[in-house]
Amino acid sequence: MKSSLIAGGIALMVVLFVTDLSFFTVTQTEIVLITQLGQPVRVIEDPGLHFKIPFVQTAIPFDRRLLDYEAPQEEVILGDQRRLIVDSFTRYLITNPLQYYQSVGPTEDGIRARLNSVVTSSLRRVLGGETLLDVLSAQRDRIMGAIRVQVNNEMKGFGVSIVDVRIRRADLPEENTEAILQRMQSERKRVAAQARAEGAEASARIRADADRQRTVLIAQAHADADRLRGEGEAQAIAIYADAYQRDPGFFATWRTLQAYKDAFASGKSRLVLTPQDDFLKLMQGVPVP
Repeated sequence: MKSSLIAGGIALMVVLFVTDLSFFTVTQTEIVLITQLGQPVRVIEDPGLHFKIPFVQTAIPFDRRLLDYEAPQEEVILGDQRRLIVDSFTRYLITNPLQYYQSVGPTEDGIRARLNSVVTSSLRRVLGGETLLDVLSAQRDRIMGAIRVQVNNEMKGFGVSIVDVRIRRADLPEENTEAILQRMQSERKRVAAQARAEGAEASARIRADADRQRTVLIAQAHADADRLRGEGEAQAIAIYADAYQRDPGFFATWRTLQAYKDAFASGKSRLVLTPQDDFLKLMQGVPVP
């Protein structure tokens, strides 16, 4: 009786073990390829519980989600002979597990190695016909579209579909960067020197114009002063003449008094004159009109 229980337990364990090896689950993110003694027999895309022959058939899962591959940096020569360090990445889908398995095997290492070769070659071919300005401008979308088409055409035989290829970073080699920086500095210095020269020229022009206006204004002021002085002197002469005509004696007396005032204003003047000099006649007595 005891032996029968042990045998029954062993048989149950064997059945459970075999059952566990016979059934497997396919998730929504997987596509499963069934191989029999190493030969592919069918592809399972529907998620759920499925059956396979234990010890004979093997279920190989493949990720059906969008996969990424980051290529190592590559130095490429552009159409204008510029060198560029390119860091790119690729997004792809496994669309045919059987073809994928037959081409590169069950792991991702094989497809990544193939992608690296194809993407690098495509980058070199397409960028070899483009200039640095195109790569760094809005033309990049067109360039990447051409690269994606080439890579997709070459990878169709591997059971994958290329969704996108992008340049994540594009840098100039260090020696080129230094040369460009030096050229930029030289250009900035040239622009600054030109700006300073233009400023000096404008300053000299403004200063010369200001000096010219100053000279003109001073000349006009002198002319106006001379004119006004002449007009004043003419009016003074006219007034003197009119006064003289009205009363010559009074005018002569007034002129003599003005001469006294001017001659003795300092209080230290000395005059050597004869008593009969006309200049002293008012000092000798008040003239009778």
